[in-house]
Amino acid sequence: MADPKGFMTTPREEWPRRPVEERVRDWDEVYVPGALLPIISKQADRCMDCGVPFCHDACPLGNLIPEWNDLVSREDWRAASDRLHATNNFPEFTGRLCPAPCEAGCVLAINQPAVTIKNVECAIADHAWAEGFASPRPPERLSGRTVAVIGSGPTGLAAAQQLTRAGHTVAVYEKDDRLGGLMRYGIPEFKMEKRHLERRLGQMRAEGTKFRTSVAVGRDLRAAELRTRYDAVVIATGATAWRELSVPGRELDGIHQAMEYLPLANRVCEGDLAESPMSAAGKHVVIVGGGDTGADCLGTALRERAASVTQLDIYAQPGAERDEDIEPWPTYPKIYRLSAAHEEARDLETAPSADADARLFAASTLRFTGDGNGHVRSLHLVEVDAARLPVPGTGRTLPADLVLLALGFSGPDREDGLIDQLGVATEPRGTISRDAGFATNVPGVFAAGDAARGQSLIVWAIAEGRAVAAAVDHYLTGSSQLPWPISPHDRPMTV
Repeated sequence: MADPKGFMTTPREEWPRRPVEERVRDWDEVYVPGALLPIISKQADRCMDCGVPFCHDACPLGNLIPEWNDLVSREDWRAASDRLHATNNFPEFTGRLCPAPCEAGCVLAINQPAVTIKNVECAIADHAWAEGFASPRPPERLSGRTVAVIGSGPTGLAAAQQLTRAGHTVAVYEKDDRLGGLMRYGIPEFKMEKRHLERRLGQMRAEGTKFRTSVAVGRDLRAAELRTRYDAVVIATGATAWRELSVPGRELDGIHQAMEYLPLANRVCEGDLAESPMSAAGKHVVIVGGGDTGADCLGTALRERAASVTQLDIYAQPGAERDEDIEPWPTYPKIYRLSAAHEEARDLETAPSADADARLFAASTLRFTGDGNGHVRSLHLVEVDAARLPVPGTGRTLPADLVLLALGFSGPDREDGLIDQLGVATEPRGTISRDAGFATNVPGVFAAGDAARGQSLIVWAIAEGRAVAAAVDHYLTGSSQLPWPISPHDRPMTV
């Protein structure tokens, strides 16, 4: 602990965001460039170096948070980078995209604002790249064993990097034309610029990981053929089977899934398209779903110059403070949070009928109506109670030229035939079954990430990738020195 009184003398200060009017005119990250480093050492001073640091348990990676907080407070960036990378392959991803359950578990958060753990993590990662601390780590010798990783999201990339560094020959298969999974085509550029992803991919290539893009295993390459080529296979395809909204009018044009909409905007940023064919420009947009994907759609629609944007959340508006009776510390509480996109919508007043920022809470969609030519023009909704039952007399109608469904995902998509061709067993909810060692019912085939766990956070995805790598290494060699941070059955802390 560099400053024993830091948590008493220094208030919480977060990485400042650029002005709303400025940032909605571009696709750059929302934060002020260079504004984090001048404040982060003092913020790290706020860490109390607790005897029992619950931030460790709140983070599935087991990040050594008090250790690298202390090193940052002393401005020992190389040592901080070493401690951070000891548990996390991609801290610049989690430092930008993770909702930081570690901060909810911070002991300081019992009665004060938590340490800015997420910002410290991001600062270490960015500093490591700037100073050359994140150099490639190729293996000293090869094992002669081969592994195929299907999917290049955070789980697949973490598993591939760990297995490559253990000496195995690893090939990552990705069905899209570029690597990264949802980090590439699902996460908007304003949340994480893709240069961060490209930099890690370059590191992995230098270490020896091989990549195969535009190959949908099961369709372009038979899964059984892949299984015979490699000593082990890791399925890390994610949970991409989106949930539907079965209400009258769903068949109208102009109603799309969020993951049909977001990739097109990302392709514009990649230079593939001059303009998205689903652009929200000049349209009244309604987003059905109150989660992070819905917020990503919101920020994207604002940058496309939508006429209005409203987001529907079926849950009641949460309070600003943790309810200690329902969600006591150190669990991750459901409280009112203002993402960058919601801040933008609030300041620009893009949804004048909303309860807060762009959101209508406790709202359920009843039906859609069209314009007589088969295109959606309005969304009819009703307020619901805590049991999600309609409240009489609360019906209303919103103009809607573009409707985006952001209702989450149920499990891996089976259209490519991968699961059926391999013959792996699945759970009733659609995810892949596995044992305590991440192994499926098919010998040599393992499953990790959202494809097996179900829709989760990026920090859990990376933890799954690291853990399945240890399981595969043990399967191939009989032992493993790789870290195994979680089991398939671990879940976030709850009451």
